[in-house]
Amino acid sequence: MFTGIVEEVGEVTAVEQLPNAARLSVRGPLVTSDAGHGDSIAVSGVCLTVVTVSGGEFTVDVVNETLQRSSLAKVAVGDAVNLERATPAGGRLGGHIMQGHVDGTGVFLSRDEQGVTTFALPTGLGRYVVEKGSIAVDGVSLTVAAITEDSFSVALIPTTLEVTTLGRRTAGDLVNLEVDVVAKYVEKLAVPHLAGRAHNDHVSGDGTKEQA
Repeated sequence: MFTGIVEEVGEVTAVEQLPNAARLSVRGPLVTSDAGHGDSIAVSGVCLTVVTVSGGEFTVDVVNETLQRSSLAKVAVGDAVNLERATPAGGRLGGHIMQGHVDGTGVFLSRDEQGVTTFALPTGLGRYVVEKGSIAVDGVSLTVAAITEDSFSVALIPTTLEVTTLGRRTAGDLVNLEVDVVAKYVEKLAVPHLAGRAHNDHVSGDGTKEQA
């Protein structure tokens, strides 16, 4: 798992198209300092498996499912990406629990002078986002400051703007979003019970349906 505390901003150095996938080479001296084949590194919020490591760079393969759900489908040589190694057991949980499984892409809309930044939400994700809750944007753990039906805002401090790619975003840019996984589990577990209660509310004791 990851916690959304970006360790360094890396640079994409190569993009190779493979059958049903893409292979990316990324420069990241810090995250490769102890990385090896099979390790997990989050690249702008996407959990990817290291294929090779050499000279401060690592390669990863990105399958079609991930390309379709994330902004990595449009990544190009020279692009900056947020990097974070998997959190070790017993390590500090600096942000919030993240899987590196992107739920979809949002769109950077605006940022004001105070750092309040607004993103458009894709259809279907809004129900998992709550004010003062957590959300990952390009792998950065952030606290939701405000939410509407189709957008949300976060307050970014100068440090976050400086040490992540979020300070480089401009209107129209795609960002990777991962909502709080706990909310999705709660929904899955609660829906059958809520559906059953709704049914029981409309059925009398002898099993006949009552008028709503």
